[in-house]
Amino acid sequence: MLELLKHCTLCPRECGVNRLAGQKGRCSVAGDTIKVARAALHYWEEPCISGANGSGAVFFSGCPLGCVYCQNREISRGQAGKEISVSRLSEIFLELQQQKAHNINLVTPTHYVPQIILALQKAKQNGLTIPVVFNCGGYEKVETLRLLEGLVDVYLPDFKYVSAEHAARYSAAPDYFEHAKKALAEMVHQTGEAVFDCHGIMTRGVIVRHLLLPGMAKESKKLLRYLHRKYGNSIYLSIMNQFTSLENVKDYPEINRTITQDEYDRIIDFAVNLGVENGFIQEGGTADESFIPPFDCEGV
Repeated sequence: MLELLKHCTLCPRECGVNRLAGQKGRCSVAGDTIKVARAALHYWEEPCISGANGSGAVFFSGCPLGCVYCQNREISRGQAGKEISVSRLSEIFLELQQQKAHNINLVTPTHYVPQIILALQKAKQNGLTIPVVFNCGGYEKVETLRLLEGLVDVYLPDFKYVSAEHAARYSAAPDYFEHAKKALAEMVHQTGEAVFDCHGIMTRGVIVRHLLLPGMAKESKKLLRYLHRKYGNSIYLSIMNQFTSLENVKDYPEINRTITQDEYDRIIDFAVNLGVENGFIQEGGTADESFIPPFDCEGV
């Protein structure tokens, strides 16, 4: 499985670098170890993911996408975190289960898929039974997702853009929509209809997150219209207002602000009028740096 890192094409960037020889691609990580910045109970996901006990969130360092407005920039650029082995990652999964986490929540995991597969296989052999959530940016390769079939129970992808222009400006990924729509189709194929346990925790299914960007209501409407026409209410939508105007967006003045309540309300009304029934919305206070967890290597 780790042979895939010799000529890495795990994500649509297809850098082709030899990570085993220490080369870094767009995701900013190299080697066969895994860099993790936090592994702890997390209470700020959708209610059916966090529940009462919390989601067992494992925050991985590095990111294939690298959006200019990333609120987890401290780890997405591969700077924060501790390098661990596959065996240690497997132990972390079991430790989170022992802490009564509702699930294992793999946050930005794409570039570590080979190591994660090995760790999940080992953990399941040693008693891991809670659902596994693949929490990603949506910019995925179908071939990589197929490696996860049978190991991942819930997919929690972002779906950021329809426009190639916006995807290029803010994520240097003009092909975002083409890859994201194919990836989502594979995710839905793998999971089928959503399933919940007696506590309301999703144990199987897909939740698509869409983060509103300032001044881009037309883009959001196009995206929501596409998702509803394609999938109806067979997937859940999470429409997010937590865009945070951090230091890294100062060179993008058109988005260097938070979402107004009016902007958000209009998009929610639009989704309701489309017929969206299975969804989550956010209330005030999410666009705040305090919403970002400390990446202090807790639990690693």
